[in-house]
Amino acid sequence: MSKAERTTDNSKSAQITEPDGVAASASGKVQSLERAIILLQATADSAPDGDTASNLAARCGLNRATAWRLLSTLEQYGMVERSPVTNRYTVGFAVARMASAAGFDGLIRRAHGTLSRVSEQTGETANLAVVQPLGLTYIDEVTPPVVLAAKWLGRQVPVHATSTGKALLAWLPEEEAESLLSGSLEAYTDTTITDRARLRAELEQTRERGYSVCAGEMERNLYGVSAPVLGSRGRPFAVVSIWGPQDRVPESRLTALGPLARAAAEEIAKVAQAL
Repeated sequence: MSKAERTTDNSKSAQITEPDGVAASASGKVQSLERAIILLQATADSAPDGDTASNLAARCGLNRATAWRLLSTLEQYGMVERSPVTNRYTVGFAVARMASAAGFDGLIRRAHGTLSRVSEQTGETANLAVVQPLGLTYIDEVTPPVVLAAKWLGRQVPVHATSTGKALLAWLPEEEAESLLSGSLEAYTDTTITDRARLRAELEQTRERGYSVCAGEMERNLYGVSAPVLGSRGRPFAVVSIWGPQDRVPESRLTALGPLARAAAEEIAKVAQAL
């Protein structure tokens, strides 16, 4: 059963009126709040262009009048924003502010077991980075006990010179990817891709195989692979990476590590849905 079907089905269930006048379903859920949350989720999934009230209503199984009232209330509190030109709704600044306050503890907790298993399976370092307005930030890392590795937690890196960044760019809408590549592409090593046409071709290959690769493009001796953690609309919100020094992770090994990163990213995407 789809989310919209569940929402419509919920609306037919018995209602209980609380002493304060708020209607709740027999399951104890406050239906108006549940509908507002589903609308907010649908608005987030419509990024970056947003969507109209009628389309959001249809997607959530709500009549347009109900959706419009809920969206108007959410707009009043900064949870959504409506373009006066297109009448499309997008997620508001209040949501970003609350997300920033919440941190990433829940995602780290749910994803850490996957990173640990991948690190043990490969004998290499596994990272998780989250997508932020100006790029990516590493939030978790698992390193095999016998391996001495650079620490990436809290770091931001150039998106064109790492497998993590290229995994993000490959799955972003073209205009958003270009906005992250403003200015010249700096060469960090002799293998860094600084030609935009060549980078676009590699991003296309990345999408086809489902993971990105980096062969010493930011630090000469570090090789790795990355795969995007995708939301319900195919938009990346995090990236999983597996990497190590060239003597343990030569270019010939990347084709074996890539599918492991992709599988780990798919697993994390599933557990993240429960957040």
